[in-house]
Amino acid sequence: MTSGDEVSAATSVSVPGGVSARVGGDDQVGAGGAAVGGGRGGSPVVLVVAGSACISASAVFMKLSGTNAGTGAFLRCALALFVLVPLAWREVRRIGPRSLRHQLMDLGAGVLLGVDMVFWAASVLTVGASVATVLLNVQVVVFPLLARLVSGTRLSGRFVLMAPLMLAGVALASGAIGHPQAGSDPVAGVAFGTAAGVAYAGYLFLMRLGGGREHTLLPVCVSTAAAAGTAALMGGLWTGITLNPGWPAWGWLVTLALVGQVLAWLLITSALPGLAPNVGAALLLLQPVMAFGLGMAIGERPTLTQAAGCALVVAAVWHNSRPRRAPQPATGAKAGTWVRRRRPGRP
Repeated sequence: MTSGDEVSAATSVSVPGGVSARVGGDDQVGAGGAAVGGGRGGSPVVLVVAGSACISASAVFMKLSGTNAGTGAFLRCALALFVLVPLAWREVRRIGPRSLRHQLMDLGAGVLLGVDMVFWAASVLTVGASVATVLLNVQVVVFPLLARLVSGTRLSGRFVLMAPLMLAGVALASGAIGHPQAGSDPVAGVAFGTAAGVAYAGYLFLMRLGGGREHTLLPVCVSTAAAAGTAALMGGLWTGITLNPGWPAWGWLVTLALVGQVLAWLLITSALPGLAPNVGAALLLLQPVMAFGLGMAIGERPTLTQAAGCALVVAAVWHNSRPRRAPQPATGAKAGTWVRRRRPGRP
């Protein structure tokens, strides 16, 4: 995963809706775990900010749709497939099919993504759009633990320090500790948010195990299709699914699928490789900040302790995503120079 088999500053930044980007390491990974090329067209900073704005609005679109968690999760995936399938088909015709092993990994990851989307939507409806977006960042704690359990990857000292602070911030942000927002259910909110974060971390981990660097669109399409099936099954058993939610629900769900999922992926994965890892990580942290502001714009009023918890989560993720400093050269010698040793008795 990282150089030296250590989980450190390199981490996957949470992006609701299946868009993932690994920052702080040697490569950048787009939705579906596939490497993407350099930024094309426009300033990378502007593109990442625009993509972050699209993602930040996802929870707001979900809440404004007025649908339940199962309906929202299923329909956003199904609608996104209308765009992803033609794009993936063009990619297969251009570079050939993806191996069966990789496609099975994509399917397994998509199942976890579907679980994530249902629980994330439930978290939005329980604790609000602003807080739910922050809670999803619990995957920053879960992902390195999965890597440790499955592949024996070492945990860095920075992660060990950050994890308790992150979990404390999650408890504060949800309202489980302190004063919750009126009308919210902090216990259910933190349970749904944590379940979403765990499932999302599993999705990221499987996608990275799947590898396969040639394809970028096909893994997204396959995992989104699997997520749609999982959301349909899980939502049908839990919340029920309304296939015709009416207007304006259709408008918000179409916007969620096309703006918060497809457009956000195109913007972010095309721009991140053109940025330094620490810059990309910092810009992606605009997502929870902007989501918090958008939530307040639609009438949400998180309490002071919840706002403090959100700030603590963002600060912990930022600290974990900072690149480590390069080793300092030996005292008295400049980097890249030779130091001549004096022979005994010679001036």
